[in-house]
Amino acid sequence: MPALRTALLQSSGELGDVAANLKILDGAAGRAAAAGADLLLAPELFLTGYAIGADMARLAEPADGPSARAVAAVAVRHGLAVGYGYPERDTERHGVLYNAARLVGADGEPLADYRKTHLFGGFETTWFTPGDRPVVQAELGGLTVGMMICYDVEFPENVRAHALAGTDLLLVPTALMHPAEIVPLSVLPVRAFENQLYIAYANRTGPEGDFEFVGLSTLVGPDGTARARAGRGEDLVLGDVDPAFLAASREENPYLRDRRPGLYGSLV
Repeated sequence: MPALRTALLQSSGELGDVAANLKILDGAAGRAAAAGADLLLAPELFLTGYAIGADMARLAEPADGPSARAVAAVAVRHGLAVGYGYPERDTERHGVLYNAARLVGADGEPLADYRKTHLFGGFETTWFTPGDRPVVQAELGGLTVGMMICYDVEFPENVRAHALAGTDLLLVPTALMHPAEIVPLSVLPVRAFENQLYIAYANRTGPEGDFEFVGLSTLVGPDGTARARAGRGEDLVLGDVDPAFLAASREENPYLRDRRPGLYGSLV
């Protein structure tokens, strides 16, 4: 099975300007495809921006809304899968918003929809309702791909649930703020190693309202080493998710096989 070349878009885009952000995404998809990428991952709430306050409700869309169709067209135009974050409006529950992410295939068809389960801070809890499905997966390039959003990956139970469900590559659109640089630099390598999977983590960058995003987007392998890492500014980095290396690493590091679930009841 060939490696899945994965591109991480590190950008905060244009605050509150969905059309401009779709254009940025399209340009990044073109560059990623030219570099041989099979998948492009954009940050948390990329389509609208993060620090948009009351505009969150105005700019939120259904999962299959106009922006979703525009992203699907980007995927088809450049021949690669695209994962991205956006604010989702629930069409069945009036006024309910989710911090959401969608993965679409290279054919433009939706593969997975995820709603952030662990909301961070007063800003997010003001605007969003937490999701209730911790494990969302899709098949892509022969791999089982899972989805989370930012703070979710900092809970070891979340990532272990994905590992037990067979996730090979965990996609994490992110809006990580200063001073939490420890997450991409230290936490993610441990998460990937202890769960024997790849983690793709695409962050926002720079100041935005009251927030300062730290960049440092990364693709981490099951050996805990970075296959790609961005700096602090706008960037597009690429790395390979290698199924053969993943299988060999899992054979050498049998954490999941050696678990003793009967001892862990107190955790829940």
